Amino acid sequence: MLRQMIKIDEEKCSGCGICAEACHEGAIDIVDGKAKLARESFCDGFGDCLPNCPEGAISFEEREAPAYDEEAVKRSKKMEGTAEPDKAVKPHQGGCPGSAAVRLSRPELTEIDAPLSDPVSQLTQWPVQIKLLPEKAPFFDGAKLLIAADCTAYAYANMHEKFMRGRVTLIGCPKLDAVDYTQKLTSIIRDNDVKSVTIVRMEVPCCGGLQRAAQDAIFASGRFIPWQVVTVSRDGRILDR
Repeated sequence: MLRQMIKIDEEKCSGCGICAEACHEGAIDIVDGKAKLARESFCDGFGDCLPNCPEGAISFEEREAPAYDEEAVKRSKKMEGTAEPDKAVKPHQGGCPGSAAVRLSRPELTEIDAPLSDPVSQLTQWPVQIKLLPEKAPFFDGAKLLIAADCTAYAYANMHEKFMRGRVTLIGCPKLDAVDYTQKLTSIIRDNDVKSVTIVRMEVPCCGGLQRAAQDAIFASGRFIPWQVVTVSRDGRILDR
């Protein structure tokens, strides 16, 4: 039958696996480092995977394909649900499984527990690298963004509690990555319900590239949201703004 299906451009695909995670029907596998529409009858044609692809490798096409088999999808999900815990999650078969988008949860500590515990990470999502993050993800909705130079977490001792707590963290280094983050940051801010942006940079000149990209992205997004810039010194102090 003729119906709408997804199309994966293997030249653009990096094998990150984000589309396979986003596909609720389980139609996509990572094979030999590339995303494949492995089960056409599992694809409902709605394209939940499309906005999650960081490489823009997924599009729609209308072509001959088997009908969507909802019952087969339900049976497959039921079988996965009855699998043993360590086998229930299908492993990635190529690419970088570490780049799959994940929302992280943290256990609550009581006042009694806290003094006895190591400091608790305040990271709320994965990945954190700007280059790896999808442009749309559930954890961006209603989020306060922290756009930070990657050196800041090493220079400023209280990075988690002071800046990461309650925020979605994006990190990068324009000097090492040699990219302009403006376009991607613009899409993230424009296409999600972002509430605010905090930019944390080092005092060194090269960090100006990250600050400019973030500021330009806020202006280009057309969104009127509060934002601030915090500068950290090389010896770990927050400099006067």
